[in-house]
Amino acid sequence: MGEFGELDRSGDPEFMASLARGLAVMRCVAEAQRPVTIADVARRTQLSRASVRRCLYTLAMLGYVGQDEHGYAVRRKALVLGHPYLSLNALAARAQPLLDALRDELGESCSLGIMEEDQLYYVARGEAMRIMSVGLRVGSRLPLYCTSMGRVLLSGRSDEEQEAYLARTDIKALTPRTVTDRARLLILFRSVGREGYALVDEELEMGLRSIAVPVTDRGKVVAALNIGTSAQRISVEEMRQRFLPALQATAERLRL
Repeated sequence: MGEFGELDRSGDPEFMASLARGLAVMRCVAEAQRPVTIADVARRTQLSRASVRRCLYTLAMLGYVGQDEHGYAVRRKALVLGHPYLSLNALAARAQPLLDALRDELGESCSLGIMEEDQLYYVARGEAMRIMSVGLRVGSRLPLYCTSMGRVLLSGRSDEEQEAYLARTDIKALTPRTVTDRARLLILFRSVGREGYALVDEELEMGLRSIAVPVTDRGKVVAALNIGTSAQRISVEEMRQRFLPALQATAERLRL
């Protein structure tokens, strides 16, 4: 099968061969430098012409490809399939100079995170100083339930999604101050949604305080922006009075 060898999963009963064929055909059309014919796609994917014809017909009916006298080509609607990934990369690139400026203004580390596979995933970071025993970087993952950005991200989900997350998550006390009661966590998630920010005080690690706000796209929470600091240096009240307005101003500049 060559570069489309992933189509051969005959021993896997859960594998949808028809979906795989359709995606292979879509990829073939998308990667071509010019309109392609049924014969072109069949030759590259090693699928039968009949199978390719049905895939292209379906994709055309759904609006993802179009046909003219030269063959098949991708239509604009197909761009929506890659929009979340492209938007995330663009958001991280836009965020980096703003995080660096916020770090320089406040003298504290700032981060941008998203929810991925029930975890907080760091996509951009302005590092001021190492205040955690485990250093953070782009690509780091932390629990959602005990982090300020995680609670902001969960606050943007429905009540049902929040409850389902807690039901499938192993809630552990990472410090003596970590909230582990699921009913109380639900109250916290919903309070964050109402108040527009989350403040976590030594629940992830002793000595660490953080405050986070949402980054939105047409009213939907798509990311979270936070500042993490030393509990010995910065009070909770100072975080609300000095850090929160700066975070909100930066999040507004990032709003899509």
